[in-house]
Amino acid sequence: MGLNRQDKAAVIEEVSGIVANAGSIVIAEYRGLSVQAVTQLRANARKEGVQLRVLKNTLVRRAVTGTPFEGLSDQFVGPLVYGFSADPVAAAKVLVSFAKKNDKLIVKGGAMPNNVLDVAGVEQLATMPSREELLAKLMATMNEPIAKFVRTLNEVPARMVRTVAAVRDAKEKAAA
Repeated sequence: MGLNRQDKAAVIEEVSGIVANAGSIVIAEYRGLSVQAVTQLRANARKEGVQLRVLKNTLVRRAVTGTPFEGLSDQFVGPLVYGFSADPVAAAKVLVSFAKKNDKLIVKGGAMPNNVLDVAGVEQLATMPSREELLAKLMATMNEPIAKFVRTLNEVPARMVRTVAAVRDAKEKAAA
């Protein structure tokens, strides 16, 4: 049974809200996937903070009209699963990694705000580190000079203690 006009308007409104907060959208054809595979894909997506939706293409096309993702609307053809994520890399990582394990899922394309990506672009996006990984690397880089300074400061008293211990051991050996 199809959706009535009010239900369609509600779906468009909901998808518009998701698109407004999205850092990227990735689309993939899911034709032939088993229920178990789709369940596993949804679980992987949920774990990474990605919203997966199977929607009518015409409703998504209307929802992205006037947004930075409008250029992707010409690729909304066939049975598609839409991956929305605030992290620009997360949706691409989830769908590309699942597509490598399951040949029935075919990544069709994606978009970042004002930038439409082809399949190769989505695969490159999937290889990039996530925001959390980049922040961790930045923090490690920022902490390294401080850690090195602390190690240098600790080395002076440690060297003094080792020198005193060596002198003590030498005196004990000479006395024995």
